[in-house]
Amino acid sequence: MKTASRYLRREILSSTLLVLGAFLCLFTFFDFLAELEELGKGGYQIKHAFIFVALSIPSRAYEIMPIAVLIGSLFALTQFARNSELTVLRAAGVSTLRLMGELLKIGLIFVVTTFVVGEYVAPPLERVAQKWRLRSINASVPQELRTGMWIRDGRLFVNVSRVLPDTSLEKVKIFEFDEAHRLLSMNLAEKGAYSPAQGWLLTDVVQTRFVGERIETARLPALRWGSELTPEMISVVMVTPERMAIGNLYQYTQHLKANAQRTGRYEVAFWKKLMYPLAALVMMGLALPFALGNQRSVNVGARVLMGVMLGITFYLLNALFSNLGIINNWPAFLSATAPSLMFFLLAVGMMWTVDRR
Repeated sequence: MKTASRYLRREILSSTLLVLGAFLCLFTFFDFLAELEELGKGGYQIKHAFIFVALSIPSRAYEIMPIAVLIGSLFALTQFARNSELTVLRAAGVSTLRLMGELLKIGLIFVVTTFVVGEYVAPPLERVAQKWRLRSINASVPQELRTGMWIRDGRLFVNVSRVLPDTSLEKVKIFEFDEAHRLLSMNLAEKGAYSPAQGWLLTDVVQTRFVGERIETARLPALRWGSELTPEMISVVMVTPERMAIGNLYQYTQHLKANAQRTGRYEVAFWKKLMYPLAALVMMGLALPFALGNQRSVNVGARVLMGVMLGITFYLLNALFSNLGIINNWPAFLSATAPSLMFFLLAVGMMWTVDRR
């Protein structure tokens, strides 16, 4: 069985890598075509688009890894069934449960790979890609509102007109309120820069204090802004929550909770990042009953096509449940894991059906 396990592992790994490479080529081509629309903005050229798309490849690989595992495993196992190798293994006393155990061991390789890529490789490269793109276009970080980005920091309400690609700030307005929601002070700064040792330094500041009936105004060349906000937390506007690292997601979610702000999208993204690597195991378990079923007439092309359709369905369901969960305020864990749970139940049901034959 050890020799058979090594053979099985080698074939599934090679098939999955082949499928992953094919999907990456396809998605990279479409991403590059989309970037061509930005040519001519600022100094954006084809070389900038090429580098941006190249830096985004790990994020794409993370997103399509479960689909590649499903199709690759299905292709390899269907080939085994077609060559009667699965029949020989079962005739030699290898039970379906034991075969599933071997597949899950192989699946752990994909789980670890998906987690490492999604946590340590893709997020930093995605941030670099976005900074590269913004610098090339000579643009600032896009804001959701025309009035700039609003941040709550305890009793402070902060408005930033522009966040530059290096996460420095321009046109910063800081409003301080007391517990009765009365305005105590207002600081207007031209620029803000962050250093790990000293925090935020605001420059060219106009400070206005409201003391009783009096209004005191002063001009300051520089002002320290003591805040728990870091450039990593502010840079969330550069990267979508689904492509952020788990640590940054957790930190920013806690900051939003502490300031009584909505956290739905970030909580869903957090649980999704935690559970998404396990989808590789579900896909591996789903591939086996497809290969074991009806081994007398094995049509490799038809089963691979079915794997592609299932993979696309899983991809769409992930996006659908995430959005529905945010809109309807469903529990974040349920919204993030519902597609994987549905496919897991499908795999269990198919295995039970195959085992009864």
